[in-house]
Formats: sequence, C-alpha cells, structure tokens
Amino acid sequence: MKAFCLSLLVAASLLSAELKSGPPLPLKPVVNWAKLPKGWNFGECSGVAVDKEDNVWVFNRGPHPVMQFDRDGIFLQSWGEGTIVSAHGIRIDADGNVWGIDVKGHRILKYDRAGRILMVMGRSPGTNDSQRDFNEPTNIAFHSNGDFFISDGYVNARVIKFDHNGEYLTHWGHKGTGDSEFNLVHDVVLDRANRVYVADRLNERIQIFDDKGKFLAKWTGIGAPWGLDYSPKDSTIYMADGVNNRVIQLNLDGEILGVLGSYGHVPGKFDYAHSIAVDSTGAVYVAEIRNWRVQKFVRR
Repeated sequence: MKAFCLSLLVAASLLSAELKSGPPLPLKPVVNWAKLPKGWNFGECSGVAVDKEDNVWVFNRGPHPVMQFDRDGIFLQSWGEGTIVSAHGIRIDADGNVWGIDVKGHRILKYDRAGRILMVMGRSPGTNDSQRDFNEPTNIAFHSNGDFFISDGYVNARVIKFDHNGEYLTHWGHKGTGDSEFNLVHDVVLDRANRVYVADRLNERIQIFDDKGKFLAKWTGIGAPWGLDYSPKDSTIYMADGVNNRVIQLNLDGEILGVLGSYGHVPGKFDYAHSIAVDSTGAVYVAEIRNWRVQKFVRR
C-alpha cells in the first residue's frame, strides 16, 4: 500500500508541470445532501450512479453497501449485505437493473432494484485473456444495444465486451504505455455514438475507442482519471481526478471546459475523488474514498 501511494505521489509530481486547467465550473455544493437514517454512516464511497428518474445509487464499503436516494437526498432503501467483498464501481442499465463491481471478489453482480441477484459473472482471478473471469475489475458501461463493457482493472489491463446476456464477445488491451495499452484500467463510459472512453489511471490519460476496440484518440495532460461519466445533456465527459483532487469537464475533443475543487475535507473540497455521476438536470455527484461521502453539486 505504501508503494502504491508513493507511485501516485510521484506521478502527481511528474504531471504538475504539464497539468492542463480551465475556468472554474459554475457549481456549488449542496451541504448535507444525503439524509442517512439515524445512526448510519457511509464507509469509503467507491461508486455513485444515477438512474432514469435521477435517483442516486451509492456503492460504499460500510455495513450497507448499496444505498438509494432520491434527487433531494431522501433515503429510499439499502441492500447488498453479504454479497460484496469490496465495493468499487456501480451503474444502472436501461432497464433499471443495478450492476455492482466487486473488485476484490473479482465479480460482476447484476441486481434488480430490490437487491435480488439476477446474474453473477466471474469467480476466481483470471488472466488478461480469460473470457469468463476478471482480476480486480473496476466498472461497467452499456452500449445502446444492451451489450456491456467491463474495465478490468487493477491487475489485468484490458476492456472486455459482452452481449446483453453476459456472453463474451471480445477484449482488448494489455499492460503498457502505448496506444491501446493500459496501466490500471479504472473506469469505462460510452457516449451517445457508442464511443468507448477508458480511464487509464496510472498512465494519466483517457483513451477513446470505437465499440469494437479500435483505437481512436487519447487525451493527456488532464490529470489522473479515476472516475468518468458522460452527460447527454451537454455531450461532455466529466472526470474525477483523484490525484489532483478535482473534477474536470471535457468536450468530446478532449478540451477542458471547466475545473472544480481541490484537496480538503469541507464541502466543495475532495480527498480521493473516486467516482462521478451526472443527472438529467446537470447536477454532479462525486464519491470520495477518504472523506467517506458523496457530494452533490448544482449550478450556481
């Protein structure tokens, strides 16, 4: 763990001279947004997602791994106890099913909205060429036709594509620094045109592919992408930069449109901004590992 943290500090120091910035994003925090039941707390918040109704789903490493809130922060339900070794990414598919990524369990779990498990993928650590197993996967993203992509992950270095039934289609990537190579594949997201954006975390770049895995472009100098989300409202990518403790908004040419936040513990600051989600109104949710919270930001 010490070596890993040191590598992050070294990466941050090397990047600082060339780190791109932009104007402040016109966002303000909604203080005490999430109204947890009395006596409850989040653990480390690793994932956040929004559904079609703008309900907010939080994946955390506390005693209640999956929590659902409405957009005003009213607590709706929790479940998932006993099904997760270590929470990581979470996303909601077009049918409203909830997908949780168990990074240390090397599993992908599909739940219905009430928490009943519908599908389990993966069992033991797989190799970079495994078709059915993962090695510390991180997140999931959905194609418009129902196919889905898994970022895999901390040990493996690839993106895997499955059809809507969970049948293997293809994968690409291996460890390295060249195009189509990765060093900690930490998130994946698709835009309206089904282009695939991959958070290449330790290489500190986003790589872009078509939906068959053909390399299209890469964005560098933007910081360390820990979490990604695509906003259909304005066709932009939001990125949680966990090393530099900030959120950035990018257009689809990789240009920074705005920047939010810095290191700290008070509202509006971040400590390990890990995952990000944007709802239909443009509100931004950021899950933090070290501050044990999900912050909500709205337009000023």
